[in-house]
Amino acid sequence: MTDRMPKAIIDVADVKVSFGAVKALDGVSLAIMPGECVGLVGHNGAGKSTIVSVINGGLSPHQGTILGEGELIARFGINAARARGVRCVFQELSLCPNLTVLENTRILHRHLGGLGWRKRAKQVIERSLDTMFPGHGIASDRIVGDLSIAERQMVEIAMAFSDGGIPPRLIILDEPTSSLDASLAEQMLAHVLRFVASGGSVILISHILHEIITTASRIVVMKDGRIVAERPAEAWTENGLVEAMGSVVKGEAHRRAIRDLAEAPVVVEQIGHGIPFRAKRGEIVGLAGLAGHGQTDMLMKLHASSGADWLPRRDPAVTFVAGDRRLNGVFELWSILKNFSVASLGDLASRGVVNADAEVQRAGEWKQRIEIRTPNMANRMLSLSGGNQQKVLFARALATRAPVVLMDDPMRGVDVGTKQEVYEIIRQEAAHGRTFVWYSTEMEEVCLCDRVYVFREGAIVAELAGDAVTEENILASSFTGVAA
Repeated sequence: MTDRMPKAIIDVADVKVSFGAVKALDGVSLAIMPGECVGLVGHNGAGKSTIVSVINGGLSPHQGTILGEGELIARFGINAARARGVRCVFQELSLCPNLTVLENTRILHRHLGGLGWRKRAKQVIERSLDTMFPGHGIASDRIVGDLSIAERQMVEIAMAFSDGGIPPRLIILDEPTSSLDASLAEQMLAHVLRFVASGGSVILISHILHEIITTASRIVVMKDGRIVAERPAEAWTENGLVEAMGSVVKGEAHRRAIRDLAEAPVVVEQIGHGIPFRAKRGEIVGLAGLAGHGQTDMLMKLHASSGADWLPRRDPAVTFVAGDRRLNGVFELWSILKNFSVASLGDLASRGVVNADAEVQRAGEWKQRIEIRTPNMANRMLSLSGGNQQKVLFARALATRAPVVLMDDPMRGVDVGTKQEVYEIIRQEAAHGRTFVWYSTEMEEVCLCDRVYVFREGAIVAELAGDAVTEENILASSFTGVAA
């Protein structure tokens, strides 16, 4: 009798994954059974994307085991996952824009190769599109780059559910309705329910909690790399999910002093969708909400409206601290010294010639102040740890005379010790009249701010200040648009 019990399609046990000092997964165990839709929720940085990468074979855990149908899988990767019918639709769509819809289908389904593959690929994708999105109007010979973002999302979802030789068994959907209107989202979720009823399995990640509660069989809540709650969907309410995702903000966040900035002048202002944005002199303003909902776009607008177009200004209005060091922050072939001083050359030069002694002196002062751990600032930038590279980027920005500092989630992957050092410097600079506009995906950092704007779907939906800057209010506004 026991042998006839269904076995988990994928079962991960005590999985741990670390990126430097950051524990992305800290002993997570999760089994996905046939015929169920598992709703996976949690705020940014909770570990959802990491566990999904483990389940789809894109990431090997540093500790733990992975089983398929009850058998230990020694080498589990993307190919092994696909062979077991595991498919994944990411929020950042992965279709090749220069190829047609049917050509993209052929890439996913290797078994469609050989003579006549175009006809077979056409049949596979059109059958799936017709089933999921009746009346879709998407021709399979269209170039993907010519499709709207909603059409691309429809194609990628339909491809994941299509059968091109290996039937789909477990579909992972990461924010699948983010670009779909209400009717298309309803069609997709209806198909998810049909797929699950036929014995398939789905992991559904969505910031729209109503979708999770009405579609999932079971809901798993993650926080700080762990599963903190797991219940049948009918046992949850939206408020219950918000509470489970949050907790009392701990440690350093409690030390945020309530400052009276009522009379301080507004130094940055931006009017767009939703609530107008403004930041006062000496204020630390946080940008919060789920990732990708317009926070970085706001920073770019603020920089474009206040920064120089080509040549840097001698008296810059804003300076910028990037979160993605390798893409937007670090000059890899340069020394630590040159990486630090590049934003301050106007202050260090006379008649176009940089004063080398002044450059070294200023770098030494900031090395000591921000504790950049290197024996010599002439060493290459990549000789530093990631946290110390981030310190250089902070020192670069703060060494300028710009009164406004824009920060795009700059603490990602930075160790706790470095964070606390930088927090203190930010507080000191703000006390002397400098303004910080700080986008962060970490709740503790957002709760350090004097005022917080919460973003949802590209618009500011809530403005929180003083005692109202709490994790509960930020989470509630992120998911419902209304503070708790």
